[in-house]
Amino acid sequence: MKIHPTAIISPKARLGENVEVGPGAIIGPGVVIGAGCVIQAHAVLEGDTTLGEGNTVGYGAIIGAPPQDYAHSPEIKSSVVIGNHNRIREYVTIHRGTKEGTETRVGDKCFLMVGCHLGHNVQVGNEVVIVNNCLLGGYAQVGEGAVLGGGAVFHQFVRVGKRAMIAGGSQFNKDIPPYSMAQLFNLLSGINIIGLRRAGFKAETRTEIRRAFKLVFRSDMPVKAALEKARESQWGSEAQEFFDFIASSKRGCATSNLAKGQVIPLEDIVE
Repeated sequence: MKIHPTAIISPKARLGENVEVGPGAIIGPGVVIGAGCVIQAHAVLEGDTTLGEGNTVGYGAIIGAPPQDYAHSPEIKSSVVIGNHNRIREYVTIHRGTKEGTETRVGDKCFLMVGCHLGHNVQVGNEVVIVNNCLLGGYAQVGEGAVLGGGAVFHQFVRVGKRAMIAGGSQFNKDIPPYSMAQLFNLLSGINIIGLRRAGFKAETRTEIRRAFKLVFRSDMPVKAALEKARESQWGSEAQEFFDFIASSKRGCATSNLAKGQVIPLEDIVE
């Protein structure tokens, strides 16, 4: 292990093989760090925080701090769990769960860029990209392979479906269905065709997901009626997941109704 002499590491912390800890980093007594992790200068890891293998934690990042919740009290035991091979860049903040025994979780192979914030009990899937200065409120969920653009903000309990693409500077207090593109304020602008193509989705699958999107969000039917209409046909697993996500939404989903001055990106029109 390469431990800088100015790092402060509790003797009760557990560090795996080949862990590197930079100058001024602080690692508390409840922290477990897997093999091959790099903790850069002045990062702070505290509370009941567990990192898997091969993670990089950037300069000044803070992981495992208490939640920003009036209802939380210091005696509550909660945690942060981070998977393997994540890149967590400078000044990222990840707060631990707010209720007894709960956790904030990040999957594998995610890229959390400079200054983004994960509030208490946030759940992030595998291979998610969260660009600079994104803010996720408590209990927000982000599905596998989603990309959240810079400066986008998400209200507590909002869900972002897998492979969704979120434009920078957007704001959401409604759910974003899987495979969708979303922008501005609760606006769905189409299907993330380019992202699906890059992820290896076949042309027929992409076409069916687009059909599902148009049935729910571009027809004249209310969402509930569109979901009932969808049950009359057989759909592939990806399109069915799209419908199931919408049906299970408690907050309601973002809409594709366009206000004056809003446009549909070309990617939604041309395959």
